[in-house]
Amino acid sequence: MADQRPIAVLGECVADAIPDTAQTRPGELALRVLPGGGLANTAVALARLGTDTQFLERISSDAFGALFRAHLASSGVDFSRVVAAREASTLAVAALDEHGQAQFFFHAEATADWQWTDDELAAAHGADAACLHTGSLALVRGPGDERVEELLGRARSGATVSIDPNVRPLLVDPGVYRARLGRWCALADSLRLSSDDLELLAPGMAPERACDAWHLAGVRLVVITLGGRGAMASLDGTRVFVQAPRVEVVDTIGAGDSFTAGLLHRLSVADRLGGRLDGLTVDEVTAACHYAARVAALTCSVAGPNPPWSRQLESGPTTATGRY
Repeated sequence: MADQRPIAVLGECVADAIPDTAQTRPGELALRVLPGGGLANTAVALARLGTDTQFLERISSDAFGALFRAHLASSGVDFSRVVAAREASTLAVAALDEHGQAQFFFHAEATADWQWTDDELAAAHGADAACLHTGSLALVRGPGDERVEELLGRARSGATVSIDPNVRPLLVDPGVYRARLGRWCALADSLRLSSDDLELLAPGMAPERACDAWHLAGVRLVVITLGGRGAMASLDGTRVFVQAPRVEVVDTIGAGDSFTAGLLHRLSVADRLGGRLDGLTVDEVTAACHYAARVAALTCSVAGPNPPWSRQLESGPTTATGRY
């Protein structure tokens, strides 16, 4: 690649607590705790795919924080810019339906992830990254949300900006996301969201119409993942559709985050990061979405937010069910 600058990911680490029915005894609930959080999942997936990845985060010194650090290190993520925080880690308890689809209930009040100061952010983000990716709770949880949004504006001078809204309606009113989405589109070059996010952000609106509105607001590339139906991408209004590979779904936790990682990884390989996606073609978008769908499908085939390594893509699924 001509441009081998890293991708920086800014966002939360969350302890994902998943019911473990095999270990539960009468009168008890056994939980299996996995390192998660949408942006942490994306950083891990990027690093496992072979992208030089910086993770910008405030991580607690509690037991969950130790779990996060070990997970990031074992996946090859550069977390040297992480802030050691006094506050507790964020916890999310998952309830799974019969299709493996997860609904999370958060314990996130005054936790470490959202307490960014101006000085911490200035020290964490360097000028060497080709892309700054963020979204989800980092852009809607105070007091750090406004500071993160300001950072995106500054980062645009030398980096591609990518946002994944990843709406969490049980924790933050979707109206908060809707009120800020126009500003995010003016800052972002790439916007990736799920069909569930679309319904919460633009209720009843067709994906094509939503893409057109967001293009007008400023974002060049919009990708809407449609679960087992694949994904739709819109580059400056030109639409492409890709099918999802078919796998036996264990659960869908982290699948959308993995899709985003696959997309950004392929854009990096194509040397399209570092600016406003200059020169990006529809064929390149199509190839990136096909690759991202395979990464997401492999994530669905195992328990929890456990994205694949690059070597697994060589023999990955060819035909996916589930939603991401």
